[in-house]
Amino acid sequence: MKYKKKEEFEKANIFGMGQPNDNYAQYFIGNSFLNFLVNPKESPIFMANVTFELGCRNNWHVHHAKSGGGQILICTAGEGWYQKEEV
Repeated sequence: MKYKKKEEFEKANIFGMGQPNDNYAQYFIGNSFLNFLVNPKESPIFMANVTFELGCRNNWHVHHAKSGGGQILICTAGEGWYQKEEV
């Protein structure tokens, strides 16, 4: 769903916007925000909400995994495009 006002988007963004995503900024064109859903030092899995500012793009990359999936994306607000590799 496309939101016309930032306030409407923030209400729909159930996990919260978080802080500027400075540690991973090299993987984005534009501004993104990171909100950890679990403490990375205490959890065996990395779970976080990433929010993209209007026009922000994520550089193409692969999440390799030794077993199972390398990354699971769950979109909760807004709209966007994604690409996946067929194997």
